[in-house]
Amino acid sequence: MWRNIASSAISFLVVMVFLLGGVILWGQNTYNAEGPGDAPICLRIESGASMRTISQQLADEGVITSPMIFRMGADYSGKSGDRKAGSWLIPEHATMSEITHLITRGGASTCGTEVVYRIGVTSSEVQVRELDIEAGRYVEKAAFDPAEEEAPEAFTEVRAQNDTRYRVAIAEGTTSWQIVEALKTIDVLEGELAELPAEGTLAPDSYEVRKGDTRASVIERMREAQEILVASAWASRADGLPLKDAQEMLVLASIIEKETGVPDERRQVASVFENRLKRGMRLQTDPTVIYGLTEGKGVLGRGLRASELREATPWNTYVIEGLPPTPIANPGKASIEAAVNPAQTDYVFFVADGSGGHAFATTLEEHNANVAKWRRIEAEQAEGAAPAE
Repeated sequence: MWRNIASSAISFLVVMVFLLGGVILWGQNTYNAEGPGDAPICLRIESGASMRTISQQLADEGVITSPMIFRMGADYSGKSGDRKAGSWLIPEHATMSEITHLITRGGASTCGTEVVYRIGVTSSEVQVRELDIEAGRYVEKAAFDPAEEEAPEAFTEVRAQNDTRYRVAIAEGTTSWQIVEALKTIDVLEGELAELPAEGTLAPDSYEVRKGDTRASVIERMREAQEILVASAWASRADGLPLKDAQEMLVLASIIEKETGVPDERRQVASVFENRLKRGMRLQTDPTVIYGLTEGKGVLGRGLRASELREATPWNTYVIEGLPPTPIANPGKASIEAAVNPAQTDYVFFVADGSGGHAFATTLEEHNANVAKWRRIEAEQAEGAAPAE
């Protein structure tokens, strides 16, 4: 009899083990299976939220099938205690395993609202944007000039949220002084800047920052990014450039940056200046004169006077030979690449053509004709504006 009882017990245990193994296998398969969410969502996790609360949020949003299996899977993977407050973009049909990874890996929020501090050449702007999940892009909710306008309510609200992202966006052609002055006004940053970075050494780009980051650390990131960009461009430079080192390349790139805002023109503008350098001609470019007057501290805000074109400064390329001693702004990647890979032309002149771009010429006669055409366009524009004024 005892043998029968023992045999039955063993059989029962075997069955239970198989059943338990089947349940575990089913749970693992469910945890790693494609989720039911047929559209991406932005999951906002409050500070201190429990995994039970989060799993119920996910179930309510329709992106997981079982809160219990989600919690068990997170426990088994050792990630239950790693959940992070913030806003996290959950892709459509994400598995529970993938969702667990997304909400525990840390870093900046991947959806929700962000504040962008835009530092431009003539002004700065603060922009509040929110991710439109369906469109897959950020949509502007508010924008204001901090130097002239009060912060709107939309800005105040998102500043109070713990999952708001922050970004500093630097426009190509800004000077180091402009960048430093703008960073001083960004209240999510801390600390002083001991010195003004050398002109041209900061990479114009978009940088994600967090509350409490130091201004010095942001400057250092810009400096490191520019060093990498400059080294890479100089290493891949074309043969026969009239530039002796990477610093001269950076100076020329800054002039190209200030001379044209038309992307397709940069290599042509580069060819003009490099052809002039090869022929021993003065560069005669107005942005260098302006920098000699302002030294990058603000915008001139008016046209150049004839006397200023003759005034001797280290940057006045109507007076000096060759390149000025320093860059006149912080050039972006495209202008740096144009400086080391100019278009192959015989151009030595260019002037505005009335369309936002420039007319290029190889001879003084062609250039004078282009200038005369531009003067007519200027006169017509002035006549058209007079009645409105």
